[in-house]
Amino acid sequence: MNTIFTKIFDAPPFDKKEILRYAGAKEDTPEIAELIESCIEEVKDKLSYKVCYGHFPVSVKGNSVDLSFMETESESLAKNLARCRSIILFGATVGIEIDRLISRYGRISPSRALIFQAIGAERIESLCDKFTRFIQKEYGTTVPRFSPGYGDLSLEAQKDFFRVLEPSKRICLTLNESILMTPTKSVTAIIGIT
Repeated sequence: MNTIFTKIFDAPPFDKKEILRYAGAKEDTPEIAELIESCIEEVKDKLSYKVCYGHFPVSVKGNSVDLSFMETESESLAKNLARCRSIILFGATVGIEIDRLISRYGRISPSRALIFQAIGAERIESLCDKFTRFIQKEYGTTVPRFSPGYGDLSLEAQKDFFRVLEPSKRICLTLNESILMTPTKSVTAIIGIT
């Protein structure tokens, strides 16, 4: 039950409406549509879709949540996992290349950098959604995923997530002293299984 698995997914379809939303664009003009298309073309072959994950028992008593690899007091996590007997703990990333493009274009074309930021956000969310569907096929009904920093779950929980998943070895995802992940377009989260 405590084996950590690694899975590489095919690229999910790009959702241009979501990219627009993440970019904060009020409307889809021909110029913005062309810019998004151009940025997608530049980045699409540079992304990877990697996830590492494990299946763990969970026990909830009041606001106390025992994830078997850590215990925490969190009213919001307890509420999220109240009907669950187990969880999937996972880390996901779309890789470092999008960070490089954001950094490069931040100096020479802020509008492209903004679109790459939006694409990165859309890509990691799409990967997490695809992974959630995979988990639902394998394990059944789930509750919404929950990450450190949501509600009253401390960001410090990231350290325990990283200790258990070892994503630096598995998917090249690291955590620094300030609890920031590299690559930035990455997620760690819990998916409760009902």
